[in-house]
Amino acid sequence: MSKYKKPKKISYQKIVNFFIKKGLKDLVDESKKRELSVNEMKVKSPYKPDLDDLYRLYFYIFLNKRTTILEFGSGWSTLIIALALTDLKKKYKKNMKFLRRNNPFELFIVDNEKKYLKISKNRLKKFKRLINIKINFLFSDVRMTKINGKICNEYIKLPICSPDFIYLDAPDQFNIKGNQNGININHIDMLPLNSDLIKIEYFLIPGTIVLLDGRGANASFLKNNLQRKWRYNYEKKYDQHVFHLDDNSIGKYNDLILDFYKN
Repeated sequence: MSKYKKPKKISYQKIVNFFIKKGLKDLVDESKKRELSVNEMKVKSPYKPDLDDLYRLYFYIFLNKRTTILEFGSGWSTLIIALALTDLKKKYKKNMKFLRRNNPFELFIVDNEKKYLKISKNRLKKFKRLINIKINFLFSDVRMTKINGKICNEYIKLPICSPDFIYLDAPDQFNIKGNQNGININHIDMLPLNSDLIKIEYFLIPGTIVLLDGRGANASFLKNNLQRKWRYNYEKKYDQHVFHLDDNSIGKYNDLILDFYKN
């Protein structure tokens, strides 16, 4: 049984200090904006950053030495993922020549909102002094579909990559194309159920980590439809769902990657 490392629990002030030390005081300032009300789900401006979630996202990536990341959606998380990969690149770039990872320290983003892709790109330009990795942006519509007879949604296009970390925090339900049996989730009481991980499951290498920020219904949908040996953990305090692909190694090259994660 392989294991993954969890971020340490630290005080909120230490989290604030961590981001300020990283040169991200703007992120800390943005985090102090007002919370959304329970039914205020359609927003015209970007969501404010949640420092707890972003701190944990950084350390899930950094502690577990992830090399290639696929992000569904974009936002402040995009900057934090890029920062974590940059820090890993500084420390482990030389190790990559021994591993079969052809997109080392590379971030792939797919989003169905051109507005937020643009915001994320501009934000990365603003903080370009902190980032030293390749970042790939892909726009794709999201449509209603079915998988295993269950109504859900899917991105029409996905980037070609072999991620060992996937961050799922999209899409929202208000820009989904089409319907299934008359059902579309463009309604405040409905829930997005992204099915793309189920479709690409057998392309993922053992050791892959999937992190969902909230999205409990989507986590349940994945848990009941993924077929390989996944270990699942719900961090209730942070409302984060973690899936870890603890499947048997698929060969000697996968052995080397698993050893890299562990040692």
